[in-house]
Parts: sequence; structure tokens; C-alpha cells
Amino acid sequence: MTLDAPLSARQVLAPRYGGPDVLEVVDVEIPQPGPGQVTIDVRAAGVNPADFKGFSAGPNRDEAKLPIRPGYEVAGVIAAIGADTEIATGGGAIGDPVLAFRVSGGYSSAITVPAANVFAKPDALDFPSAANLLLVGATAADMLRVVPVERGQTILVHGASGAVGVSLLQQAAEVGVSVIGTASERSFETVQRFGGIPVAYGSGLEQRVRDLAPNGIDGAFDCIGTDEAADVSLALVPADRIVTIAGFARAKRDGFHAVGGSDPESSRFRNEIRARLVELAAQGKLVVPVARTYPLAEAGEALAFLAEGHPGGKLALLP
Repeated sequence: MTLDAPLSARQVLAPRYGGPDVLEVVDVEIPQPGPGQVTIDVRAAGVNPADFKGFSAGPNRDEAKLPIRPGYEVAGVIAAIGADTEIATGGGAIGDPVLAFRVSGGYSSAITVPAANVFAKPDALDFPSAANLLLVGATAADMLRVVPVERGQTILVHGASGAVGVSLLQQAAEVGVSVIGTASERSFETVQRFGGIPVAYGSGLEQRVRDLAPNGIDGAFDCIGTDEAADVSLALVPADRIVTIAGFARAKRDGFHAVGGSDPESSRFRNEIRARLVELAAQGKLVVPVARTYPLAEAGEALAFLAEGHPGGKLALLP
């Protein structure tokens, strides 16, 4: 069923490159969904560092791409669906709760997207959590693809209390892998909540990890990109058992793995793993802690808070 007329929506965009303060809220018309498309009435939009990278001032900025519409993942209900169209998990009807990932312009009160990127929302997740499930979940799963793990092994996760780290903790636990996770002491409870063994950053980290894992470490997963994370990882495991999502310069220099969503192999895998992550969430095996929610008009404030580096959980925009 399509809409009788284009749907009016409020959308956040960046009319120029810069910091979070450049964001504006504008009124837009959302196109009717054609075959293979779904229009979602957005109830929550996920907030991720990648959203800011799209419009931040940098060497790769392209004025021709302006305005930039941030937002890669949302959750909401189906407002309209194209003819002969099903969502990725099958079916799909007006009013069904869904989530969508690998979309563009998610900071919006409504959005029309490819149905292949839309999944039934697990009942176990509310809208803010569902809107933050797949980007970090697919990133964590991609790290586990590059450095595979087996039941009974022990791995080290740098930045285990962050969003990707928390997903790594849960996905590792699902396959019977133990995790030692670095964190600040104020975040130890988060690491423990998701089955990890917390260890503090700072001088002596290598020895503290060795003390916690007398039989050795089977892989190191770096979510923060610090020199400490690289140095300690290289001291504990071979370079081919290290993967980072942040320390790209060190990875290139020292010969360990680095992954990013723009890499073709990572992109393919992250698309394929989405349905499995939704299934884990539906089973209660993958949860998404949300620290704060913001009105859509405060997207800039949300990104500024995220940039401080210690949000304590995911953030969501509520249109």
C-alpha cells in the first residue's frame, strides 16, 4: 500500500561541512515507496560516530555532495510499502514495527528506504535500542570474521565498555569465548554485566592481562585505536590475530588487520550478518544499552556529547 500523497517530514541535514553546530532541521517531502521500497514512520534514529564523519571538515570533503543528510539506522513502523514488496525478514504490513540499517538520511521523522534494508523489530528491543542495534553489531561481527574465535578461547577487547565492545562481549559469549576487556574503573560494571573480565587501562596493562590469562590470549580486538592498545596486543599475540576498527595507521605500520564499513568485503559481510544479529536480539542474546535520548532538533547536541568519548551507552534521536 502506497501513500496517497508525499509524506511531509522533518529531517536533519548539514548544509556545509563543519562541527555538530552546522546541523539544521528542515521540512522535506518523503517520496512514495515504489516496488522494493518501504516508507518508515521513524520513532528513533541511531547516533553513531560515522554520522559526524560524513559532514566533518576534512581533506576528503566534496562540496558537490552538500547538503549531507546523516543517519545510517532507524527504527519505527511501516507507513507505506511498495507494490509486491516484502521486507528482509519477510512480509511487512502497515503499522508493523521495524528497524533499518545501511540507509541514508536517518535523522528524519520519516524515510523511504530499500525493503532489503528493513527488518522486523524484535519485541525484546524498544525503538531507541533497535535503532542502535545493527551498525555496532555488524562492526563487532566483522571483527570476529577477520579474527575468528572458537569455544574455550580467551580474547582481549580494548574499549570493552564502548558500544562496539559491548556487542563484542555478547557475541563472543554466544560462541563460548571468554573476554578480558579494558575499561576505566568506572565502567567495570558494564564489562561485567555482559560477561567480560574488566582490566584497567594504563601502565602495566600487559602484565595485568597476563595475570588474568595464564594460558595466553587467542586474539586482540581494538575498538579505541590507542598506541597502548596496539603495543599490548602485539606483545600478547601475533599480528595476524589482531584487528582494529580505529588504529589504522598502526595497523598499516605493524601489519595487523583493520576493518571499516567502506571496505568491499566488510560491506558485503555486514549486509549479510544483519538478519542473524536481529535474530540474536529477538532471542534476548544481544541487547543495546541506551544512555540518552534527544529530540530530533538536538542532533547536534547528541553528536557533541558522543564526541566527548564516554556516553555510557548508545544515543538515540526521537522525532
